[in-house]
Amino acid sequence: MARRFWKKAGVDGRIDLRLGPGAETIAQLVNAGEAGHFDMIFIDADKSSYDTYYEGGLNLLRTGGVILIDNVLWSGKVLHPKDADDHAIVAFNRLVQSDPRVKNVCLTVRDGMMVARKR
Repeated sequence: MARRFWKKAGVDGRIDLRLGPGAETIAQLVNAGEAGHFDMIFIDADKSSYDTYYEGGLNLLRTGGVILIDNVLWSGKVLHPKDADDHAIVAFNRLVQSDPRVKNVCLTVRDGMMVARKR
């Protein structure tokens, strides 16, 4: 579906789609010399790996670039975490809040969106 809309918008030739495990794809990009070349990264994946995607994403991001992370309020479950995903999101939020490499804000729209700007 995405390809159809990219084509309709006339941007399909500008998008490099990569399908596969996120951590492997990030490592491939870093090893290919892409570190520091990205302006924006969006994370919405398996919650237990958010920290891995975040750390890898920071390597790919240029100074001043932005990482957007979805579901950081996790339907309110971050207030009373019970399962592994709940605890992973709580730990991830603490990681970003304490990270001196970024300035961040949590947008309280829908399920929560963290915006982290690389210093």
